Amino acid sequence: MLFIRLTKEQQELIIADIQSFFYNNRDEDITEFEAERVFDFMKEYVAPHIYNAAISDAKYVMERQLSTIEDELASLERPIKIK
Repeated sequence: MLFIRLTKEQQELIIADIQSFFYNNRDEDITEFEAERVFDFMKEYVAPHIYNAAISDAKYVMERQLSTIEDELASLERPIKIK
């Protein structure tokens, strides 16, 4: 289970957005309770896919940045003279 931390205001906005979506795209008036059920479904079944994709994207960016830092550090190395 994801630990989604949303404020009450954020949750209310999302629920209102879900209601608006159903009204504007499906010509359905859904109750706040029904919108909450849709939101719960999204959190449980859809959000983990999006979350994992975001983590994968962040990992890719961090690996690229680490590679760049390693290259920059390697360029600072000086040759060691052997007698």
